[in-house]
Amino acid sequence: MNAMRNLVAACLAFSALSAIPGQAQEAQPPPRNILRPVQISPAAPADAAKPVESPENTGDASAEAAPKEPVVEVKPCAQGLPALRSQLAFKPGELLEFDMDAMGAKAGKLTMRVQRPANGSLPVVVEAQTNTLFSKVRRVRGSATSYLHPKTLRPSRYTEEAVENEQRRKVNVDFGAQDKSVKVDYQIADRPKGHYDYAFDKDGLDVAGAIYLIRQLPLKKDLPVCFDVYGIRRMWRMTATVVEREHVSLPLGEFDAWHLAGTAVRLDRPSQTRDVHVWITDDERRLPLAAVGAIDLGAVRLTLSGVKRPGEKPMEAQGKEDLKW
Repeated sequence: MNAMRNLVAACLAFSALSAIPGQAQEAQPPPRNILRPVQISPAAPADAAKPVESPENTGDASAEAAPKEPVVEVKPCAQGLPALRSQLAFKPGELLEFDMDAMGAKAGKLTMRVQRPANGSLPVVVEAQTNTLFSKVRRVRGSATSYLHPKTLRPSRYTEEAVENEQRRKVNVDFGAQDKSVKVDYQIADRPKGHYDYAFDKDGLDVAGAIYLIRQLPLKKDLPVCFDVYGIRRMWRMTATVVEREHVSLPLGEFDAWHLAGTAVRLDRPSQTRDVHVWITDDERRLPLAAVGAIDLGAVRLTLSGVKRPGEKPMEAQGKEDLKW
């Protein structure tokens, strides 16, 4: 699994099942064990108007659209993202550690770290690496950096470097705030360099920085969320809904969290979609507890396993490691 492909599948678990109605929460609901499977359909059509997938659509999000595949316009976002909370839920020095699961087995580790501001940007670094067992399927180590505006949390630049089965991949993405452009330069191994020109509708984000912007939204039941996001050399439209507030049980502890559910739709190939789910704590820290999505191999999940924040006692998963999902 390409490390950043994981981010599209799991970290970005906020898109368009906006048709999911929110359910009122009972007074004392049982804790939700998100270590159990969440049913997702990685190639489900986002709406009835979309064509059935062509035989060439294998689910590989990096693949080109088939020459004769019908082009269907993706419905634009009804509105931009709401105003962000003024007090940041994170600050430089915060380190989040996640366990990665794929195909029903532990696959590796992923970390997200907030760096010190530099050159007018707030860098966020994501690093991922598969473990020894999953490396028999795909051996991956990679990193990505999102350069965010310190106040708006919109990206100006995004870089990515990964090695998958000894094949190196590099990507540099520049976001134009004025003309809403997304310019992608990439290279895979020793092949010729490639380039894509994209545009975003109302808000353009990247897979790494989107998590931090979501943490700053004024989360509440039935809140609609819609934005365009870069991932896997493509642009996707994320349309999500805050389904409800749930009590979540993790090896890291017990949390009250907002559950966001939705679908990512590939803009140049709307028959390709990814159902996604995310849980974010309902407190001042707005910690991303878990994300569940799909890649070409099947279901993938990120679960928060460690938190280190300046001035706070570190949190580590313990006591429930034998729980199965």
